[in-house]
Amino acid sequence: MTLRPARLTPADLFRLGSTGLRTRPLRVFLSALGIAIGVAAMVAVVGISGSGRAEVDRRLDALGTNLLRVAPGETADGQLTRLPEEAVPMIERVGPVERAAAIGVLPEARVYRNEHIPAGRSGSIQVAAADAGLLKTLGAGVREGRWLTEATTRYPAVVLGAKAAQRLDVHEPGQRLWLGGRWFALVGVLEPVPLAPEIDTSALIGRQAATTYQRFDGHASTVYVRAREDRVQAVRDVLAATANPAHPSGVAVSRPSDALAARQAAESALTGLLLGLGGVALLVGGVGVGNTMVISVLERRPEIGLRRALGATSGQIRGQFVAESLLLSALGGLGGTVLGTAITGGYASMRGWPTAVPLWAAAAGIAVTLVIGAVAGLYPALRAGRLAPTEALAAP
Repeated sequence: MTLRPARLTPADLFRLGSTGLRTRPLRVFLSALGIAIGVAAMVAVVGISGSGRAEVDRRLDALGTNLLRVAPGETADGQLTRLPEEAVPMIERVGPVERAAAIGVLPEARVYRNEHIPAGRSGSIQVAAADAGLLKTLGAGVREGRWLTEATTRYPAVVLGAKAAQRLDVHEPGQRLWLGGRWFALVGVLEPVPLAPEIDTSALIGRQAATTYQRFDGHASTVYVRAREDRVQAVRDVLAATANPAHPSGVAVSRPSDALAARQAAESALTGLLLGLGGVALLVGGVGVGNTMVISVLERRPEIGLRRALGATSGQIRGQFVAESLLLSALGGLGGTVLGTAITGGYASMRGWPTAVPLWAAAAGIAVTLVIGAVAGLYPALRAGRLAPTEALAAP
């Protein structure tokens, strides 16, 4: 009667592979750590990028994508054009326009904490005349104090953008600021305005006060327009001719939300680079697994010889070492996925973003580690399977 070797079930292979790992815990930990670092880097990069996209989407949902920006352009000879004084009323007559408001930069005016600060230390803060409806048009909020009212627009009152207040180190309404050669009272500080970052570095005063105290000429430097969501493109197409009918080619119309989308696209390109670095780290981890398995085969030659002498086939020996390599890589992959998710959560929490780790990233990380484990364990497994019982038992 011919005896057939017993077949090893997947459970048997799992038990044999785990036994080899349990006997060398420190080496297993260090090898799995190499895999875990690579997977954690890849999962964290994808997760942070996804969280950034989720934050941009959240901001756009809150701020709206229907804000348009109208500004003077340049003539054919490179000269900066001027918007007519009637630009805002003319834009408001366009049917789908919901509201419009403007600011007019005062190039000669500077703002300081007091009159003793040298003129050159202005902190790159621009002074601008603002319409009373600017805050609603931008969808901005007030952090401290209040916005300019119909009453305060005619008096020397000023509202600071978020960065302007930080640079001046002025945050409490009621303080006095030296603006354009006279004292202005601080009445409010704004929240950051993502769709109009120039507002963050501005000191805003009312149009009437700007005309009375700063010789404002009434020409807007930027007009912000809110249009109906379903007619944004149509409004954008007619804004230049509406704002300046005499010279529509000298008007620049943009959509601030496009800038946020472009910034996210640039971050996506950086994400690709970081993923490449994570892949290199993962490859290095795979080499470490392969090295561990080769050493394991050399150290366990007596064990291999004994199993062969007891009837184990070459295929069963190969299966044992491949299973051991897969388990080692799976440990690293699971640990790296957990670590990468934790890094993403911590970073997103620190930045105030929603945490978004795509399931495909975690699944891909584990799948890639299994592939790497199979490849890394293939050569040591083949080498172990080729050992003859006498050769293995004769090893020191």
